[in-house]
Order: sequence, then C-alpha cells, then structure tokens
Amino acid sequence: MPSGPVVAVAQFAPTADHAANRETVAELAERAVARGATLVVFPEYSSFFIDPFDETLRDGAEDLDGPFVTSLQDLAGRLGVHLVAGVLERAGDGERVHNTVVAVNGDGVVAVYRKQHLYDAFGQRESDWVAPGELVPPQVFAVDGLTCGVMTCYDLRFPESARVLVDAGADLLLVPAEWVRGPLKEDQWSTLLRARAIENTAYVAAADHPAPLGVGRSAIIDPQGVVLASLGSTTDIALAPIDPAAIERVRRLNPALRLRRYRVTPG
Repeated sequence: MPSGPVVAVAQFAPTADHAANRETVAELAERAVARGATLVVFPEYSSFFIDPFDETLRDGAEDLDGPFVTSLQDLAGRLGVHLVAGVLERAGDGERVHNTVVAVNGDGVVAVYRKQHLYDAFGQRESDWVAPGELVPPQVFAVDGLTCGVMTCYDLRFPESARVLVDAGADLLLVPAEWVRGPLKEDQWSTLLRARAIENTAYVAAADHPAPLGVGRSAIIDPQGVVLASLGSTTDIALAPIDPAAIERVRRLNPALRLRRYRVTPG
C-alpha cells in the first residue's frame, strides 16, 4: 500500500491583523514543510479573529477569492503541499458571516466547509454573528492517495459530523478549531478528539488556538486513539506520518464501521 501524507498541525492565535495572520501562516507552513509535511492544518478563524465578537467581524470577512485564500493557494503552490485553514467569509445576507474552512493546493481550492454546528453553548452565541453552513455533501479531498475530510471545532460534539465524512471515504479527519478555555474544556477537547478517532477507526488532526483564549493541545491521533504528536499552549507545529496500512489493519481487527446497523441522515 502506498505511504500516506505527513500531516502537521499548526497552532497559533489569529488576530484582527490580516497581514500578520498571513505572515504567521506562511512562517508555520514553511517550518512544517522543512520537516517533511505534505499537509498542514491551521486553526479556525485563521484569517481574522477578535474576542469578543462585535460589528467589526463583518469588516474582517473576505470572499473566497480574497487576499487570505489567494495567499494560501500561492503558498501551497510554492511549497508543493496542501493547506487547510479557517477563513472568516462574507455571507450572502450581509449581516452575518460564515465560519469557513478551505483546503487548497497549488491548483486552487479543493474543499470548502462552512461550519454547520455553531457554538451556542457555554454562555456563547456564535449564531448571533455567524450564519450556519448548509447541509451540503461531505467535503473530502485526496492527499497522497489518502482521503481527508473537513469539520470544525464544535462539530466534535456531534459524532455524526465525523461519521458522514468517513461514510464519504475519509480516513483522516481534519479539525481546525478555536476551543475556548473553561472548566473541563481541555479534557473534553482531548477526549472528543480521541473518541472520534476510535469510533471511526480513522486518523484525526486538530489545530487549535493556544492560550490564553484557546486550550491549545493541538494533536494528531491514530485510528486506535493513540496520540502520535501534540502541542502544549504555545505557537508551534507538530507532525506525524499517516500510515494507510495502519487504517487497514485496525479496520480489519475492529470492523465496527462494517458491523454498525444505523446510518446518518441529514436532520
């Protein structure tokens, strides 16, 4: 079986400075590729972020042919890799924005996912500012012969989000996030990442914002829930190779996907 990609998770704290965010993304991508990465995952809201949200959120949003995605595509082409990152996208109603994840290579955008489960929890209301994505077909794309699927942050609390990606062929789940700190939140983040890997017998690569707002702890996890690489609470990258043979082996020993008796349908 052919070898799979080397995936990197890049952890940083985006700000309201578009240019600075693009520079940080480029710096971290270059470091990751220098260490052998062929796929780099960045956090949710990589293009623009403010806390708390206010009216300037709309001013910080871009179209998908805007400066952030264009620079991401140029960077992917120059480095010869796939890049996945969260972008604050303009929405059609002009009032709210989309919390979007794009995957690009040097040829262009290969996947677009607009966050479907908004963070209206733990005293927050993302939906006041962000329009939910439509229930479109799962967003998957191929890297080095492996199928990757895209989801975002709060989606982790909805197991069906990962399952529909695996049903669409994904063997590696990519999770850009801004997992806000709070009581038990670090433990829940790590537990949910491992659970999505174990129940789907799939790899998971998740990139978060670091402290003080995010929990950090970006990680790459194998199909048995083993953490292959992880970070603490600072700006940094972590890498791990993805082994297609490991996926085949785990699914042969634990054929849970084949044995299940329920299917996921849009609600």
